[in-house]
Amino acid sequence: MTNSIEEIVIQENRIALPFKESSRTINIISRKQIEASPARDIAELLQTVAGVDVRQRGVHGVQSDIGIRGGTFDQTLILIDGIKLVDPQTGHHSMSIPISLAAIERIEILKGPAARVYGQNGFSGAINIITKKVDQNAIGVGASIGSFETEGLQVTNLYSNKKTSHLIAYSRNTSAGYKHNTDYKVTSFFFQRKMEFADRPMTITASKSWRKFGANGFYASPDFVDQYEEVTTSLLSAAYQLTVADWIIKPRISYRRNNDDYVFLRDDPAFFNNIHTSNNYLAEINAHAINRIGVFGVGVEYNIMDLESNNLGERDRNVFSVSLEQRFNLLNDKLDITPGFTYTSFSDFDNKWFPGVDLGYRLTDHFKAFANYGFTYRVPTYTDRFYTSPADNGNPDLQPEEAVSYEAGLKFNKGNTTIQGSYFLRQGTDLIDWTRDLDSIKWTPINIGELNTSGLDLSVNHSVPSGYIIDNIDMGYTFISTDIPSREDEVSRYALENLRQQFTAGASWHVGILNHSVNFRYLDRVNLDSYSVLDTRLSLKDDWGSLYLSVTNIFNKEYKETNLVTMPGRWFIGGFKHTFHY
Repeated sequence: MTNSIEEIVIQENRIALPFKESSRTINIISRKQIEASPARDIAELLQTVAGVDVRQRGVHGVQSDIGIRGGTFDQTLILIDGIKLVDPQTGHHSMSIPISLAAIERIEILKGPAARVYGQNGFSGAINIITKKVDQNAIGVGASIGSFETEGLQVTNLYSNKKTSHLIAYSRNTSAGYKHNTDYKVTSFFFQRKMEFADRPMTITASKSWRKFGANGFYASPDFVDQYEEVTTSLLSAAYQLTVADWIIKPRISYRRNNDDYVFLRDDPAFFNNIHTSNNYLAEINAHAINRIGVFGVGVEYNIMDLESNNLGERDRNVFSVSLEQRFNLLNDKLDITPGFTYTSFSDFDNKWFPGVDLGYRLTDHFKAFANYGFTYRVPTYTDRFYTSPADNGNPDLQPEEAVSYEAGLKFNKGNTTIQGSYFLRQGTDLIDWTRDLDSIKWTPINIGELNTSGLDLSVNHSVPSGYIIDNIDMGYTFISTDIPSREDEVSRYALENLRQQFTAGASWHVGILNHSVNFRYLDRVNLDSYSVLDTRLSLKDDWGSLYLSVTNIFNKEYKETNLVTMPGRWFIGGFKHTFHY
């Protein structure tokens, strides 16, 4: 029987709660949904969640920007098992995630202010990728081919005994591209080992990805068709857990390195070449203890970030943060209140407090009303402040973005059915956007002043127990309203190009070993034509593995997710997966 979503524990770093007890809007993409989906990468998976705005330049994990509820790509925090993937150079690298779909158990999407929970980068939301559980000894092999000379290879190894386990995942995907200079090679390697150290659980993670791709029209203008880029991302971490009296204490260290090598003319790198290398060192301790009134959580972290760049110069930033929160369970656990704050000290900006509070009241066994408030903050990236090119000028005088966010809504959880609905409001000040005058070719980032974003967020998920033809049904709708400042003589690149409406729907079913899934999405953007896309996957699946055929953009629609790049039309990919147990 399928586990219901309410049994899943949301993996926040301090106070981790079952889904049904959370007083926030959280969407979950389960392992069952990942296996049924025609998506080939994390970005395509996230496109099935309303309220998450995925704006791809390159398909199949090459490059994409992620916004939540009208936020920009710099305002969304990405994590793997709670490890922050922060890049001081630019949020364009947020989705350079060194992990393949085969290594993912589920994806948790926290919508709304996440600064109190995760720190200043969670401006409009956070996405936490949870790695796969290892409960068997098996080797998985998969291969695929498709349109535009697309080829893929995936290998995973799972091993587990009483005291240790490991997960190894390798993937390589290549394509000649759907038009001039859109070829790509994306390779990732992921290793995770769980073991006991001094009779306490310890987790070691090491991963790396290599992305090499033609960047036809990716930046500045669609006329620049010969751009090329290589991005290499590495992640190392060690996490430990110990118990002292009533406290569960979780120290962790992590290191992320990102190298970005960009050339304007692929066949003439010397004409214009940027090389940026960023390093992010993070040491943190998170702890919680159950007390008579609920749960108390505390966290301390120290973050060192540096950048070496032939364009942006040599830069460094130190960040120190302290977080406190207390969950109060009152009225026989019908009422929960979780106030808390994060205090952050920056070496190059003013220190900031991020207060917030979550409030929930259980109306019945299955209905819960909730509300939350939070202060959010984001310092500009080094690209925002210092980047220069024939088409761009950075702005070293940029001030950090700030916002106060509110949310109120209802949740329904019963068995395998979850329904969520909420109203949200984000009141932003000094938001950053790249703009240019109508008579200029140069883009420059500025603080655009106040920008209020509000809207409605609705989602339905029904996961059917085994024994039925239907396996899963999902639907979501998000409406976003933004008070856009009057700027008739300027063009916006990012902040003022949000979605107005977004509708997603998906379903999967099976008859015997025949499995079929479909995913539909409709998007209406402020600055681009609205569009609808339908994807599907048909497979023959049994204990030995599966044969499958995926088709994306079935009706061959022409559309853009950014104002620069036209996305590909119909794309066929077929392949197989097989698992050897040992």
